[in-house]
Amino acid sequence: MTIVDRATRCFLSWRVVHERTAEIAQAMVYEAPAQRYYSDCFGMYFNLHYGISHYLAMRDKSETYSVEAGNPELRHYLARLVRRSRCFSRSIEALRRHVKLFIYAWNRRQLHRRLFPITRLMLSNSFEHGFIHSTNQQSPRIFPGLVGH
Repeated sequence: MTIVDRATRCFLSWRVVHERTAEIAQAMVYEAPAQRYYSDCFGMYFNLHYGISHYLAMRDKSETYSVEAGNPELRHYLARLVRRSRCFSRSIEALRRHVKLFIYAWNRRQLHRRLFPITRLMLSNSFEHGFIHSTNQQSPRIFPGLVGH
């Protein structure tokens, strides 16, 4: 289970559980205070206490896309979470530690990308100065007259 910040796409709260329960979801809401919470229409979320925050259940993915995008990222980068995988965790605690490390690194990456965004100007300068090579160009010859390298 995850709670994701829509602006930064950082994981604010997460749990590795066998089954979603209201107690676990409530603890996650308390860990990740927000002004608004969005979710799919899963029944358990209607009975949680959100404090002074607003809660909206969405039938479509218009407000839950960041959470829906975060879960496949976990599955992509952590082979043990891939469905029908040969990789698996022997214990739930090992899986929790693995997810904790991933989320730490993911959140640092997301915040770094917000602080230091790559702009089109930076990319065009990189092409001009040869830091990024286009695949249409031929590689330069190291020695004149040398062919086939």
